[in-house]
Amino acid sequence: MDTPLLALTLRRSGHAGGRSPEAAAAENMRQLIQLRWIAVAGQVIAILVAHFGLGVRLPLLPMLAVAGALGGANLLFTLSLGRWPVVPGEFLFALALDMAALTAQLYFSGGATNPFIALYLLQVVLGAILLPLAMVAPLAGACCLAFAFLSVRHLPLKLPANVGGIGDLRLLGEWIAFVMVAVLLVLFITRISRNLRARETFVAELGQRAAEEDGIVRMGLFASGAAHELGTPLSSLSVLVADWQRDPRLAADPALREELAEAQAEIGRCKEIVSNILHSAGKARGEAMGAAEVSALLEEIAAEWSAAHPSIPFQYHLAELQDVRVAAEPALRQAIWNLLENAGEASPGSVMLEGSRLDDWLVIAVSDAGPGFSGPQLAGIGKLYQSSKGPGHGLGLFLTVNVVRRLGGRLEAENRAGGGAVVRLLLPMLPAASQKEL
Repeated sequence: MDTPLLALTLRRSGHAGGRSPEAAAAENMRQLIQLRWIAVAGQVIAILVAHFGLGVRLPLLPMLAVAGALGGANLLFTLSLGRWPVVPGEFLFALALDMAALTAQLYFSGGATNPFIALYLLQVVLGAILLPLAMVAPLAGACCLAFAFLSVRHLPLKLPANVGGIGDLRLLGEWIAFVMVAVLLVLFITRISRNLRARETFVAELGQRAAEEDGIVRMGLFASGAAHELGTPLSSLSVLVADWQRDPRLAADPALREELAEAQAEIGRCKEIVSNILHSAGKARGEAMGAAEVSALLEEIAAEWSAAHPSIPFQYHLAELQDVRVAAEPALRQAIWNLLENAGEASPGSVMLEGSRLDDWLVIAVSDAGPGFSGPQLAGIGKLYQSSKGPGHGLGLFLTVNVVRRLGGRLEAENRAGGGAVVRLLLPMLPAASQKEL
């Protein structure tokens, strides 16, 4: 599989319940950027209100310059987000930048005597959540040094005794600082905790998929071994049936002659299946990947399945699938065939195969008029040996789910309103640049 096709497949392959570590880190940085915008707006509003509204004389130009510089740096963080993976060092730099800006603002407004000195705790707590232990210690140490520096070096902050009946401005500032720290910590930690839970879910999904892949490998080895074992008896049966067909006594009976011909055809089909298994087992996994033309693939499958099941009413519809291609491998054909077989067993009276487009996705739907799925079956769709046929069944649907997932898609199943069930395979379509045979 070439690089553009592989990149497309990986990009389209999502996890409904989890988030990768890279995506979780990017989301955490996005939350930090939002928090910094709040800090910049809060600084500007607090400076202007204190200076012009409360009569607190502040060095406006340098303090607004610090807020402006912090806003400019945050704009660069925003523009760079998503261009490369976020690493812990980037979080450390971002928090150190916030701490430097806070130190500068406090230096111009009373130093350690400023009620908003408590905002240092916000930086330390965020560092403890986002950074590994080796990076938290330097950040905490820098915070302590900044506090010590502001205790001895700062511009004085002269607060009016009473402004408009507000009372003690220092006490009011301490209360506002406490509320700010509490609210921001609750908002930020809640979102970060949600990201961490999503990352843990992603890791659990990876573990589950690794276990499923291991099961698939074992089943593949078993199938390959069984194919080797079946080769000899099938050849023997083929020779025996051929001998019977040449026997004049048997050939004289038209009904028996027809049955022998059907038996020979079925043996030939079994030998073809065995040969396909051995052929697929001999290929490297990546070499079997390619770009398949959807309309030709579905028409071929529909014709073969209909011919193999002449007693089952079968319909198929393809809508606007000309020149549509998807990443495919030989197992995709078997995956669609498995769905048709399941539908035929559940509903011998009606089976339908449909192909359509949904935005950038190909939707392959197999529907039937059978009894449908029960609640537990829908919840465990695609899990190994989860089937209404009894213990030991459900392997085909399990393999189908894994094949589609490996191609960057997903499987959906639901009961139809008028009775029966529908199972859909959603596969990402290839862009024009990647629509070529590999």
